[in-house]
Amino acid sequence: MADPDDDAWFAAKRYGFGAGPPVAWQGWALLAAYIAALALLRWLLVPGHRIAWAIVFVALTITLVTVAARHTRGGWHWRWGKPD
Repeated sequence: MADPDDDAWFAAKRYGFGAGPPVAWQGWALLAAYIAALALLRWLLVPGHRIAWAIVFVALTITLVTVAARHTRGGWHWRWGKPD
């Protein structure tokens, strides 16, 4: 698991750009909340409200990406598989 002195919620990806899997309970809770919010969004908004659904979906996804970027060990930058 995560180092107790480390405030990272996600591990860095080994290859590419972005966050890898969660390494702390906060990361798992964030992903669970995102999935639950998407399920609730699907259940609450009827298919006729596609624009509203898209707006809320984009807002939730931007929130997830922003929080994950701030709490990824080593930050987000391109990685080629070498240890940092």
